[in-house]
Amino acid sequence: MTTTAVPAIGEDEIAVFRALHARLGDAVESAVRGKRDVVDLVLVAMFAGGHVLLEDVPGTGKTTLARAVAGALGGVSRRVQFTPDLLPSDVTGTSVYDPQTGEVRFRPGPVFANIVLADEINRAAAKTQSALLEVMEERTVTVDGVAHAVPAPFLVVATQNPIDLDGTYRLPEAQLDRFMLRTSIGYPAVEHEIDVLRPGSGAGQVGAVPTVSNPHVIAEQGRRLATLHVADPLLRYISDIGVASREDGRLRLGASTRGLRALVRCVQVYAAAQGRHFVVPGDVQALAVPVLAHRLVLTREAQLAGTTTEEVLADVLAGVAVPRPTAR
Repeated sequence: MTTTAVPAIGEDEIAVFRALHARLGDAVESAVRGKRDVVDLVLVAMFAGGHVLLEDVPGTGKTTLARAVAGALGGVSRRVQFTPDLLPSDVTGTSVYDPQTGEVRFRPGPVFANIVLADEINRAAAKTQSALLEVMEERTVTVDGVAHAVPAPFLVVATQNPIDLDGTYRLPEAQLDRFMLRTSIGYPAVEHEIDVLRPGSGAGQVGAVPTVSNPHVIAEQGRRLATLHVADPLLRYISDIGVASREDGRLRLGASTRGLRALVRCVQVYAAAQGRHFVVPGDVQALAVPVLAHRLVLTREAQLAGTTTEEVLADVLAGVAVPRPTAR
């Protein structure tokens, strides 16, 4: 049996994607002011087929961000407030008996949406966390032996409150590794906060976010971007970063192969958003921290010394030889 090679994405397609990416970013930023860098990271994860973990305090716009992205792409968004008594079926859905037809049918849960905001995921028990993470990985929900596919694109934006830790269940390292990116929205700059506070401002008005695309286009663009060229020296560079992290004495756990694969997918999207049909070392350096830092585990000694995984990763990047940019 012969297989047909998928043609690599060309410069014309890159121009189309760059324009689409800019329109999506502008649309989302109409509701989430002054956070274009965070918006772009979420869009990178969406096009790369991954998910985002937001570590932030309440009231910084996490829900607004998720709903604005869904509005801009013309998709469906759902919000799940995670609590200790939340059951897996409350997230994924369950089978119910229909007395009118006498049949048992599947009632979809809130994960059947394009954008799912899993608010305070660390407040749910491990079993419920695992149910969501399984859907994130498999893109399907299996109930009574029947698989139900979630829509595409499918992006989970999960949040953790880093301040209030009472009644929380820590996400294990293996589950953190399932998130493609980790970032934080943070408080806005003064000029943007004043704009948000101004009466009549459109900031936070999700209903006013213009729809600039549709889920089918987003999913297709993501599939095409997976063919964007990454030269072998760049792949070696990414591998060397992973090896260096595993050999760093301050880390108990370095970057996994899954994490490095996620970095490759992200830099493909990031390069295309910059208008290039190839990846350069600067793309890797720009995304290494949001993609890899949450996957690293410090030794106890490093924790007591106040070291952060971001600091370790910065040292790793500084110590790995940078290849010369190459293009096809």
